[in-house]
Amino acid sequence: MKKKAIFITSLTIFIAATLTLAVVLLYPFFKKPTQTEVIEPTPTPAPVVLPDNPIDFKALQERNSDVCGYIKVPGTSIDYPILQVTDLKESYYLNHNIDKKYEFAGSIYTQKYNSRDFTDPHTVVYGHNMLNGSMFATLHRFKNKDFFNENRYIYIYTPGHILTYEIFAAYRFDNRHLLYWFDCTTESGFKTYLDTIYNHKDSIKNIKENVKVTEKDRIITLSTCITNDNYRYLVQGVLIDDQQTN
Repeated sequence: MKKKAIFITSLTIFIAATLTLAVVLLYPFFKKPTQTEVIEPTPTPAPVVLPDNPIDFKALQERNSDVCGYIKVPGTSIDYPILQVTDLKESYYLNHNIDKKYEFAGSIYTQKYNSRDFTDPHTVVYGHNMLNGSMFATLHRFKNKDFFNENRYIYIYTPGHILTYEIFAAYRFDNRHLLYWFDCTTESGFKTYLDTIYNHKDSIKNIKENVKVTEKDRIITLSTCITNDNYRYLVQGVLIDDQQTN
């Protein structure tokens, strides 16, 4: 009888322990969740709304597929498409307009030394210095120190982007081809070119010492002619903002 009592007691303890363990393990699956335990669905992130690009590139590129950008410079009359040849000679837009018709004033253009999307460390944009004030003629306003200080930005529009450059230098330079003479595709070569800008001596040079430009940056050079064919007039800006657009 004593052994039977011990067996029954042990069996009872075992069953009780088993039931207790089962309740502990299964309780989370059967208990009614409290209000604080209700898991809310993860909200779907709001879609990023990009601003519209103010330039109708679809229309411009239907007119001429060589259109790669658009330039505006506040304080000047510069408000033009930018073109780059694809299968034409490099100098084509020196004297042809957007409709590929001969025109002495030509177009505002870049060369195939540069990519079409303005992602190179140094992009050079060319335009004539026309007597009627068109094309890049009004760049010469930057010779005036007050004008240089008051008009700070260059805006380049490309399909999907608005690029803002802060102007840091404007000066006369010799007529060397900048992208040929100065290799800006490497950081060391780009630094050498930047040193050339800051160390350049010219009587009509304006420069903003407080705008720091390094070989990690991207710059743009607007280049136009002056009355002396041995020189060019350059206005340069450093990229400070790249805004995506529709």
